[in-house]
Amino acid sequence: MTKSTQEHRMTDKAGRRTRVLGSLGSADGTGVVRIEDRYDTDIDDLWSALTDPRRLARWYGEVEGDLRRGGQFNVYLEAAGLHGVGRVEVCEPPQRLQVVSRETDESWQQGGGVPPFDQTLEATLTADGGQTILVIETHGMPLDKIAFYGAGWQIHAENLATYLAGREPGDTEARWDELVPPYQELATAIG
Repeated sequence: MTKSTQEHRMTDKAGRRTRVLGSLGSADGTGVVRIEDRYDTDIDDLWSALTDPRRLARWYGEVEGDLRRGGQFNVYLEAAGLHGVGRVEVCEPPQRLQVVSRETDESWQQGGGVPPFDQTLEATLTADGGQTILVIETHGMPLDKIAFYGAGWQIHAENLATYLAGREPGDTEARWDELVPPYQELATAIG
């Protein structure tokens, strides 16, 4: 895999420091986003936040279906106006979850964004005392849009932390505007 990583803080054009959780890369001609963060909760609680549809709706999106290995599900991400379908490839509570998802053709035609593609997401959880380290790695997105997926996945990871802390999410559009430039810088280093 070709990979572009950056220190956890990057300085934007206005001199502000932006915390960057991710690295970008490529494999088999498609993009790879890797996000890693530490959450102030135990591994079972974090696993529940990743797999319980009621909890997913609080920080990620609406997910309906069978979230066990081999199960199929539907997902709706309101902020992106995206409807997708997926299946659970690996489910090893509370350490590893792998799903493959794809935006529906109808959703893509309404939104007019990137044509649908299979995206593989793997979440790996590691207990560390009373905290949990979460690594989210997604594969399959178009390389020319990798920066946007990096920013988006970081926002999801931050929304998860905000939810676990019992707070309401901040201004997603403003955060998007802060994160896209550092991720675009990371994307230029992918060879």
